[in-house]
Amino acid sequence: MRAPIGNFDSVRPAAEVLDELSPPVAGAIRAWSGPVPVEQLLYVDTAPERADTAVFAEAYGPGLLESSANCVVVAGKRGQSVTLTACVVLSTTRVDVNGAVRRHLGVRKASFASMDTAVGETGMEYGGITPIGLPEGWPLLVDAAVVDAPYVVIGSGRRRGKLLVPGKALAGVPGAVVLDGLGI
Repeated sequence: MRAPIGNFDSVRPAAEVLDELSPPVAGAIRAWSGPVPVEQLLYVDTAPERADTAVFAEAYGPGLLESSANCVVVAGKRGQSVTLTACVVLSTTRVDVNGAVRRHLGVRKASFASMDTAVGETGMEYGGITPIGLPEGWPLLVDAAVVDAPYVVIGSGRRRGKLLVPGKALAGVPGAVVLDGLGI
């Protein structure tokens, strides 16, 4: 099997390699019912030391920087209440935390969650956090440009390995809301 983007030695359907994924991601793939067939969600084996986006794109092929999507955890605060949400934008942009995210969540303050919070709450490794397999009830904000991409590279829940998924698959993840202008 060939990857639709990038240069990878090993490409397999994610549903066939559940043991390579973090437990929350494996559970979400196992229960997949999104608008895209689960067979189109692919897993590529990659070196953990190349997990960071710029290094990853350089190592695994031209065009991957533009085809990579970053998933970050944001904490929105209103009084004593804290709402955790995940945001997905193309790696060539950054999340509009103080604009789009704050307005959508209806919070007074929004900021990136600490690494300990992001890792502890998602059950995923830092550098591998992905929108597939987030805690139940979390809002997932996805930039419209990600959804419009034929395929994007996202984390697998671990630093080793990535998922290649059609962008529109992320619009079907539970809790997903597609926003124009989330990535700026």
